[in-house]
Amino acid sequence: MGVPPGIDVRTPHIARIYDYWLGGKDNFAVDRVAAERVMAATPTVKPGVAANRAFLQRAVRFMVGEGVTQFLDIGTGIPTSGNTHLVAQQASPQSRVVYVDNDPTVLSHARALLAGVSAPTAFLDADLRDTGRILEEAADLLDFRRPVGLLLIAVLHCVPDGEDPRRIVGELLDALAPGSFLAITHPGIDQLPEQMAAAEKALTDAMGFRVTFRTHEGV
Repeated sequence: MGVPPGIDVRTPHIARIYDYWLGGKDNFAVDRVAAERVMAATPTVKPGVAANRAFLQRAVRFMVGEGVTQFLDIGTGIPTSGNTHLVAQQASPQSRVVYVDNDPTVLSHARALLAGVSAPTAFLDADLRDTGRILEEAADLLDFRRPVGLLLIAVLHCVPDGEDPRRIVGELLDALAPGSFLAITHPGIDQLPEQMAAAEKALTDAMGFRVTFRTHEGV
């Protein structure tokens, strides 16, 4: 089977690296090589990614328990088991979920996944930095007058300090109604600083753009 148009198999992509760490099959040799380099620098990265996915699922279940039935998941990555809409709609079948990503691999798999979903779920091809477009298009499915669960899971380290991630998050939060929730995960450097610095460098070298691991205070 050929590679879908628009997918670069010569350059590692963070969504496909993440998929590899989760045990997925939607990755290429270049992604696996990059993933193994990061794992060599930081052996804890793979269990950390699994813990990150488990947190996402707990956060969604908690929000549903608090009455939230609308979710905006930005930087969703390649669909794997236990996605936001599966967890939310298992707890509350009419939960509405909007996924946002801008990677061709992610888009291809997400569209195939959502083709068989009857519950209200959508996927936007948009960049995290384009908050105005995200909010405008997400409003086709989500009612921002009601609480929303905003999920920024393992995505903000792709936004360097110079692009003001605090502003990006603030613009998203300003659009949410009272009673909304925000869930964030982010690679930290407070613990195991030498290992995490090595992992940050390995991932930056592999990706060809700067990733920024931050302190707890910085997040």
